Amino acid sequence: MITTSRLRRLTAGAALGAVAALALTACAFAGESAPAASEDGSLPTLTAGKLTIATGEPAYDPWIVDNDPSNQKGFESAVSYALAEKLGFSADDVVWVRSTFDSAIAPGPKDWDLNIQQFSVTDERKQAVDFSSPYYTTSQAVVTSDSSAAANATTIDQLKGYTVGVMSGTTSYTVAAEELGTDKLSVFNNNDDVVLAFQSGQIDAFVIDLPTAFYLANAELDGGKILGQFADTTGGDQLAYVLPKGSELTDPVSKALDELRADGTLDELQKTWLSEAVDVPVLG
Repeated sequence: MITTSRLRRLTAGAALGAVAALALTACAFAGESAPAASEDGSLPTLTAGKLTIATGEPAYDPWIVDNDPSNQKGFESAVSYALAEKLGFSADDVVWVRSTFDSAIAPGPKDWDLNIQQFSVTDERKQAVDFSSPYYTTSQAVVTSDSSAAANATTIDQLKGYTVGVMSGTTSYTVAAEELGTDKLSVFNNNDDVVLAFQSGQIDAFVIDLPTAFYLANAELDGGKILGQFADTTGGDQLAYVLPKGSELTDPVSKALDELRADGTLDELQKTWLSEAVDVPVLG
């Protein structure tokens, strides 16, 4: 299945060894007492004076660059270091570990303070884990390939001249219909069918959420490229940190993210890592 959920499964599959190791670690934590207080006593982190953050294995560009979250390159790495600083931790106090996507959102103790790997906030997941305030709301992007007739389109008006595919009943459809009109919009029942239609030449491009667009363009399509993203994020998924259920860090982390949003830091990091660094302009 060529969707975000497939990305999650592939990520999980690539990290089976890590899963086993983490499972053993998780068992060890299950019987331990509450996390120790940080050095100054202000934040009860897992390891005193350290902020332990988990991400996937592997982690993909542009969220984590070169699969190295400690290099502070990539949107989620950069947000995490800005968050750590806001919470009073230096860069040297940030400890990265790996986890699978599915284990992160499962109930039970964790061997990390918070976890970041494009988690969408849902009511179902809230039953098992805490979520911070969102650090990003997904936009919708237009994906094509170097060999497509639409490969050189750079504006919304130009895209209106091509056949564009989209999944019905989704935020992607709502945005595509509003921005491109419905005359040349081809609607499919699911994203697998959208991608198959593109690969068979039935459509020139397609609209999908930006996190999935990055995966498809870089890992699934021959010569895949993202033409741009729409400015409107209405109805987009909200991505947030996952924390253990009932964590004492949930409120401080959310407060720090709210401050980073209010002072423009999150917008600036989004512009740097999800637009300029990957050449995915906002379509006009």
